[in-house]
Amino acid sequence: MLSFNKRILFVGFGAVARCTLPVFLDHVKVDPQNITILDFDPNEAALKPWIERGVSFVREKIAADTMGDVLERHLSAGDLLVDLAWNIDCCEIVQWCHDHGVLYLNTSVELWDPYEHAKGAHPTHLTLYWRHMNLRRMTAGWSSPGPTAVLEHGANPGLISHFTKHALLDIAARCLEEKKFVGEQAERIVQHSQSRAFNHLAHELGVKVIHCSERDTQITNLPKEVDEFVNTWSVEGFREEGTTTAEMGWGTHEKELPPFAYQHPDGPASQICLARMGMNTFVVSWVPGSTIVGMVVRHGEAFSITERLSVHDARGRTIYRPTVHYAYCPCDAAIASLWELRGNDYQLQSRIRIMTDEITSGSDALGALIMGHPFQSWWCGSDLSIEESRRLVPHQNATTMQVAISVVAACMWMIEHPDRGVHLPDDLPHDYVLGVAKPYLGKFLSVASDWTPLKHYSSAFHGYNRPQIDPADPWQFKNFLLTDGD
Repeated sequence: MLSFNKRILFVGFGAVARCTLPVFLDHVKVDPQNITILDFDPNEAALKPWIERGVSFVREKIAADTMGDVLERHLSAGDLLVDLAWNIDCCEIVQWCHDHGVLYLNTSVELWDPYEHAKGAHPTHLTLYWRHMNLRRMTAGWSSPGPTAVLEHGANPGLISHFTKHALLDIAARCLEEKKFVGEQAERIVQHSQSRAFNHLAHELGVKVIHCSERDTQITNLPKEVDEFVNTWSVEGFREEGTTTAEMGWGTHEKELPPFAYQHPDGPASQICLARMGMNTFVVSWVPGSTIVGMVVRHGEAFSITERLSVHDARGRTIYRPTVHYAYCPCDAAIASLWELRGNDYQLQSRIRIMTDEITSGSDALGALIMGHPFQSWWCGSDLSIEESRRLVPHQNATTMQVAISVVAACMWMIEHPDRGVHLPDDLPHDYVLGVAKPYLGKFLSVASDWTPLKHYSSAFHGYNRPQIDPADPWQFKNFLLTDGD
């Protein structure tokens, strides 16, 4: 078992943190007296057994004007900060950890107040891409990489990057086995697989589109009530990312921009955003067993996977890049909550609830849907049932379990590699992370499918409307996007 004799600070003790801590201690030998939990509104019942084991608790909220003072009381060089709170400015806390030699992990790149100055702002200024560019400008001024900081390493973003790499290797192996490629191209695919040159591998395989496709089927015996938002993970987090711009990595195969699209003027320009809420931008996608309608909720994997899989020529021009985005179909209670949120003009309900013990059945199927290669589609990911997640960690659900084990795996890698600077999930070895995570992911699937967005397409008013599709190329974004003509 891996040992860590420094201090650990968990910031936030919500559903994900409550699932993470017991799994972390199953994998890392730590004196509980070296662990501190910091939360401003804790679940007292969930805290009690940890306090009895020697874990410290501090009731406090990290704010812009107090962050440094609070962190200095609990952390010093070599310690680990696990940030599972929301609305803590990522640039500021990463800079603090860099300056103080503290290891750092989070599951999303956030701001102190994402709604401040949002009204009337240019859509590109509201994006995760914009936040990542700010991070890059900050880290470019560092004289050394400093302590390791792994950003956006939950389930998605996080595990989804490792699922993508696993799928690309599986697709390549099957293609070679079935002689889908021969000669020099087959040799290049072998070489790219062995060298883990995933961008060149995706290019050679013909990958056009990657969805983070997710269907949450967990149901409860306590139905959502009026003026209540029910979900299987952070309600505030979901609302924040769902009510802002839809974002996606934009592939080089795409023929035209969708309506309301805006391109970024700086950086790698690998993404676009829509002046349209992600929760109101619907696409068709697929998980094993069914086609789904998902939302293009903005997520970090659309940035990192797209950029890491880009191929550039000798002059630095992008010659290949896939389209990458989230396609999220949440649990039924969350779908009902979103409809009520729309009716409330996007003002959050007065009560929120994260489903745990009241869940009666269901699972969370989360994976990378890789499209455009000789098999059409390939899904790789986790199908974790509520029964299995409860066996692993009582009183949790499948969604938080997928996030928690990803956090644990990344923390373990950081402890073993403490001086690597800032990393995104795509920078970590996928085989290491999945080696830790697989026992906690339920059914781990890597399967081919002949699914395309046009395979089951039909127009109810054929000849009387003008559906916005491209029958000649199934992998155009317009074929996934649900529009008025559909």
